[in-house]
Amino acid sequence: MKQIERIQEMEQHLDKAQAAIKSLELAIEQYADAQESINKLKTYLGSKEWKKDYRDSEAGKMPDGLKCGVLSEDGIWNMLDDVNEINMEMIRLATDATKDE
Repeated sequence: MKQIERIQEMEQHLDKAQAAIKSLELAIEQYADAQESINKLKTYLGSKEWKKDYRDSEAGKMPDGLKCGVLSEDGIWNMLDDVNEINMEMIRLATDATKDE
């Protein structure tokens, strides 16, 4: 590979890496900001309040058009499963990154 081509290729790699890092920094910041919401949902799922809200929703006591995704067990459960998978992936990536040092 000629010098100019090598420099151009490496410049493309640098641009790609910098763009990914910038996106990841923003995503990590948003994820960190969401931790309080995640913890509240974790506590809410299966609680007495959730069970009452679920029963009342099933009994048709909620207003029409009320968004009730939190009352589907799978909605919160799947989100919490995603959280666990993301956390494990971040640990794996961090561990792999330190192996090269």
